[in-house]
Amino acid sequence: MQAHDMPPIPREALLRNLRAELPGHCIITDTESQRPFECDGLTLYRELPLLVVLPENVEQVQQVLRICCELGVPVVARGAGTGLCAGAMPHPEGVLLVLAKLDRILEIDPLARTARVQPGVSNLSISAAAAGHGLYYAPDPSSQIACSIGGNVAENSGGVHCLKYGLTVHNILALELLTVEGERISIGCQGLDSPGYDLLALLTGSEGLLGIVVEVTVRLLPSPQAARVIMAGFPSVTAAGDAVGAVIAAGIIPAGLEMMDRLAIQAAEDFAGAGYPRDAEALLLCEVDGTAEEVDSGSRRVEALFLELGATSIVASANEAQRALLWQGRKAAFPAVGRLAPDYYCMDGTIPRRQVSRVLNEIATLSGKYGLRVANVFHAGDGNLHPLILFDASKPGEVRAAEQFGADILALSVAVGGCITGEHGVGLEKLRQMSHQFSPAELAVLEDIKHAFDPGLNLNPGKGVPILKRCQEYRALPARHRHD
Repeated sequence: MQAHDMPPIPREALLRNLRAELPGHCIITDTESQRPFECDGLTLYRELPLLVVLPENVEQVQQVLRICCELGVPVVARGAGTGLCAGAMPHPEGVLLVLAKLDRILEIDPLARTARVQPGVSNLSISAAAAGHGLYYAPDPSSQIACSIGGNVAENSGGVHCLKYGLTVHNILALELLTVEGERISIGCQGLDSPGYDLLALLTGSEGLLGIVVEVTVRLLPSPQAARVIMAGFPSVTAAGDAVGAVIAAGIIPAGLEMMDRLAIQAAEDFAGAGYPRDAEALLLCEVDGTAEEVDSGSRRVEALFLELGATSIVASANEAQRALLWQGRKAAFPAVGRLAPDYYCMDGTIPRRQVSRVLNEIATLSGKYGLRVANVFHAGDGNLHPLILFDASKPGEVRAAEQFGADILALSVAVGGCITGEHGVGLEKLRQMSHQFSPAELAVLEDIKHAFDPGLNLNPGKGVPILKRCQEYRALPARHRHD
């Protein structure tokens, strides 16, 4: 069935049924009020929905899903909107289901070291709520002050400490999920294992394609007794890349191991004044945590290793304030780079650590090919690249060039044994690259899983899995660009 053969969306019936279940202020119909929801953090792709709804409790979310399922209306879930893959971009003939009002921390259990939270709770607020018990939530994306835990589950987010403490999937124990029909089911448990298939791992990173998360039980960890950041400047990205592999090869597992190139260093230093070495071609931030003795021993080993591998400068944080400042520069790198050009495009490929030097050098070659500068700032310890491609959308052809540059980086990531995403997700942005990552048979399995959970293909259609032959095909693919 082609898009033009599909029956029109019953907008009036949809609106009438929703108004019967939700307060009027929870439904947004006018264009101007919908504008803030037309994209996520990836502003290259924008679309207005048919309707925006902001339910205030789980029962209202269930009613929205039941109504949309009955009428065959697409539903796209959205949290804080900080995603970077157009995964929360609305469907032009669907409902945008905004879960921001489900923002309660339901329970902190210091004995079990868990927290039960609603999906609209921000990442950082979980740690803030647990701090009085000497606990915290480990995953810490750069956007943690704003991003919501439901979105973290949808994209399997990580952060600067994911090397030692893992991604979202390693730090959650259970989910409360609504199916496309609005039925509530429980996934996972608080024990070490649960019977049946590991649906918790399947749903984490599923990008709103399989169900709607309405509650998350997260694992809390004891706050480390001590932590220290070692900042090292290097004369080349090759030297810094080699140092990344050497740290892991030496049996050291830092809490975080981040890398920035010269352009990112200078932008972050101008923005945050963290004391970064402006003359370095690359910088590593390596955090060691644990007991005071472990931190002292680990720090000495890291410093010695960096010096042996050609570091031109080394600074170790002397106190908690300096440690926070060094991390502040790294976490502010994205907005800092935003001051260098009217626009930038943030990529998210992942590569084997041993390939860091090679890939960064090839990205530099691609930069010359496309005539676009790129700032590299990324989770070096687990090979999760975040090249920031600078461009000016007002100049003809630069949007297309930036997109093709990004596509080449993803193809390169796959070619060296990596993958097309680490924590941002596939969304709409990387849909075309899925065929680089997966064979037709593998894509068919992903499609079958999607169909098992969502037979009508109503949940976030056109994202994540390239299901182009179905009659619910996303009508706006390829998505409309901000500037063509």
